[in-house]
Amino acid sequence: MSADLSSYAHFEGLAFERPAPHVLRITIDNPAQMNALNQPLLKSIHGVWGVLDSDPLTRVAIITGAGRSFCAGGAFDAMPDGAQEKGVQFNHDFAEARVLVNNIVNCRKPVVSAINGPAVGAGLAIALLADISVAGSTAKLFDGHLRIGVAPGDHALLIWPLLCGLAKAKYHLMTNRPVTGEMAEAMNLVSLSVPDEELQQAALAIAVDLAATAPTALRMTKYLLNSFLRKNQDVFDLSAAFEMINFGSAENQEAMRAYRNRVAPEFDDQGSGFW
Repeated sequence: MSADLSSYAHFEGLAFERPAPHVLRITIDNPAQMNALNQPLLKSIHGVWGVLDSDPLTRVAIITGAGRSFCAGGAFDAMPDGAQEKGVQFNHDFAEARVLVNNIVNCRKPVVSAINGPAVGAGLAIALLADISVAGSTAKLFDGHLRIGVAPGDHALLIWPLLCGLAKAKYHLMTNRPVTGEMAEAMNLVSLSVPDEELQQAALAIAVDLAATAPTALRMTKYLLNSFLRKNQDVFDLSAAFEMINFGSAENQEAMRAYRNRVAPEFDDQGSGFW
């Protein structure tokens, strides 16, 4: 690893390169699991934005995935399982969900996502919270939370209604129907969609343009635009809390059983109190 990348050497599961002056490409590098976020990789994703923020050689970052997937979301072995005492688990997992989102939103350097395949759950959060999102035309964007019996709590309530409007947000988050990159551009969920073979070059061209822009004014512009996200912090916090409450529930366990066995889940109709 060259000296100018030495500050990133400890981030397990991420690869780094400088494809152009002042541009850093970050690659989520767990292709055997479709770049799913296991615990070491999740820790890296949490921490890399602070180092990026203080990197004097980088003005703009690109985030993408190795191989044919952007990021398949949280690995099953990294998800809450209800094994810990409930209050301890809630506090830990709620904090992790907030860190994932807030560290990206509050990073001062502009980030371009190159969405090169499936982007699911927490992976979709990374893709859509980037300042400029570029999706390959056949990329598959899929929130996925309700498929495993939990409320969408890692980014969706923060940004989907702002990007594509409440009607589309409700439709896709509640039905969990995926969208392609081409569809995502048409509904304003991503900034741009390009043919798959042009994705990396298109993302790099945007990053190079941004790197040539007055850096302080650019960072200030990002901060101002992300004010709309910070105003939704209370909605995001509540969604993250609801997700953590759902993990370990009977519905979550049944949904996970059905998902793993590729069968339809069977839920009872008893409900749970107010809900």
